[in-house]
Amino acid sequence: MAAPTAQEVSKVRVTELIKREEERFRNARPRSHELWNQAREVLPRGVPSSFQDAAPQPVFADHGKGSRIWDVDGNEYIDFHNGFGVMLVGHAHPKIADAVTKQINRGSHFAQPVEDGVVVARELARRFKQPQWRFTNSGTESTLDAVRIARGFTGRERILKIEASYHGHHDALMVSVEPPPDQMGPADAPASFPQSEGIPRAVVELTTVVPFNDLPATEKAFEKHRGEVAAVIVEPAMMNVGIVLPDEGYLGALRALAHKHGALLIFDEVKTGVTIAPGGASERFGVTPDLVALAKAIGGGLPCGAVGGRADVMAVIEQKRVAQMGTFNGNPLTMAASRTTLLEILTPSAYAHFDALAETLQGGLDSVISEHALPFHVTTLAARGSVTYRRQRVRNYRDYLEIDKNFAYLSWLYQGNRGVLMAPGAEENWTLSVQHSVDDVQRYVDNFAEMARDLRE
Repeated sequence: MAAPTAQEVSKVRVTELIKREEERFRNARPRSHELWNQAREVLPRGVPSSFQDAAPQPVFADHGKGSRIWDVDGNEYIDFHNGFGVMLVGHAHPKIADAVTKQINRGSHFAQPVEDGVVVARELARRFKQPQWRFTNSGTESTLDAVRIARGFTGRERILKIEASYHGHHDALMVSVEPPPDQMGPADAPASFPQSEGIPRAVVELTTVVPFNDLPATEKAFEKHRGEVAAVIVEPAMMNVGIVLPDEGYLGALRALAHKHGALLIFDEVKTGVTIAPGGASERFGVTPDLVALAKAIGGGLPCGAVGGRADVMAVIEQKRVAQMGTFNGNPLTMAASRTTLLEILTPSAYAHFDALAETLQGGLDSVISEHALPFHVTTLAARGSVTYRRQRVRNYRDYLEIDKNFAYLSWLYQGNRGVLMAPGAEENWTLSVQHSVDDVQRYVDNFAEMARDLRE
């Protein structure tokens, strides 16, 4: 019998370590497991959102403070998950707590405009260079409204989206989010594949899928559907397959291509907005789209969202051509938290702090990867970052599929068992907060170094 190859030995080692770490993980969280079993009697999969049902079992949270969170078993974590990127301000920030407490004592809901809404919209306009704004309550609502506005403005119905980008749970964009390899079609003309059952085929057929960082394929799609495309929607940096950066000049060329064909460019900045620069990816990459969708970190921990755009595009709402509404839009609690977040917490010094933390992570992780000759690389963007378990840069979803996701799962287990909570899933990345310290991020580096040593044993 032939001796196993180095790659086979590595896979055996990863499997051994996963088994060991899963057992340690479960043993330290009996109360979470008990609550999960109870929850499954009344909640499908035992969780409020399917994203929360992650192997080896969900972790039920108890409370958070600063950069830390505690679960119901008393385990303490430095929070790199931060609620899927929401908690850029950290947990229980005293300024947020004060603003929300003051407002709730004055009334929690009116379904009427409040002054803070004007202040927040002006600040978003300043940061994102979009003159007109409307509020929503989630990233899903923001991208849904952006698509509807684009369709209303152009009088067209077809949407171009990027293969493997997630834009929320509405039918128009739940297409080819993680398509199975045998259903995803050719690389230069991906198939439109529904993310789940329950999505009408007619809706799926109105969404054309193109690869990220591939202008020729996008041009081909525009030509195939000449005069039909209302907009192309894109995460300016893809954030649900690790972090995938745009090629130099890609975003500007994509905007030009859309305009050439009479379509709009929509940036989904639900994840990048205010986390990678004060004005998000629009600022960091120097490209202003026609519409931008925001949510998550702009709300200081409360349900939030916003859609902003060019004055002529947003005029479809002013003219009552497009309906944009919601009982909780501009809710006074959310507006109080957003105003405090944007004007008092996410200041220039906050972004200098994020850059310093990113430098510690980038340098420390690069050193570990080099020392142990691991085929990984690190991407950091202010408060955001990820380890990609592939030596070469990932440019699109097809590249991402070449990665062995067991490495990401093992890393997640190592971090969780050693006091760092990461977002579940191989595709996720970390989010830091203004309350994280250099010592906090060094813990992540140290845990990663321990995993690297164990992998090389």
